[in-house]
Amino acid sequence: PILYSYFRSSCSWRVRIALALKGISYDLVPVNLIKDGGQQFSAEFKALNPMQQVPALKIDGITLSQSLAIINYLEDTHPNPRLLPQDPKKRAQVRMIADHIVSGIQPLQNLSVLKQMGEKKMEWAQNCITSGFQALEQILQHTAGCYCVGDEVSVADLCLVPQVANAERFKVDMGPYPTITRINKALLDLEAFKISHPSRQPDTPAELRA
Repeated sequence: PILYSYFRSSCSWRVRIALALKGISYDLVPVNLIKDGGQQFSAEFKALNPMQQVPALKIDGITLSQSLAIINYLEDTHPNPRLLPQDPKKRAQVRMIADHIVSGIQPLQNLSVLKQMGEKKMEWAQNCITSGFQALEQILQHTAGCYCVGDEVSVADLCLVPQVANAERFKVDMGPYPTITRINKALLDLEAFKISHPSRQPDTPAELRA
């Protein structure tokens, strides 16, 4: 497999965690979203992913984009360890939390949106994340065990950790979100989350390396 990724992209990070958890080795091709006006806009990359976004994964003779589609494919083809619970109610909760982050928070504060916000980008990102986290904290108080849903790592957790990193980068006060903070801390202790971390990628700038 070949993963086209950017070290700081939260969508790419989700996929790197899934690949690590499932023990799938891959080659990484960095796509710098800032350099040269954004390498994702090159004709070469557009041919690979017409949406001009990372991640993209070449695997088993196909090319997939969209992080949850990639993760679902990995789940179907490499079922262990399971990232979607067998219990239908828990599975629905996992998908709900993942969608809450992937559709309801992250796109509102991603690079392409912030570029258009000009000087207000920090305030905009903080507002988007804060309103999303207020709802998420409430949901997790009902679903969480060690992790987002019970005591097993799931797709919801793969979405949570990169979003908390975004919140920290945009200086969001995490004080009002003790459940999110606790789960995030527990997940960052796991090896798959450590090795996939933005501070440990081949394209991580020297000053941001762990």
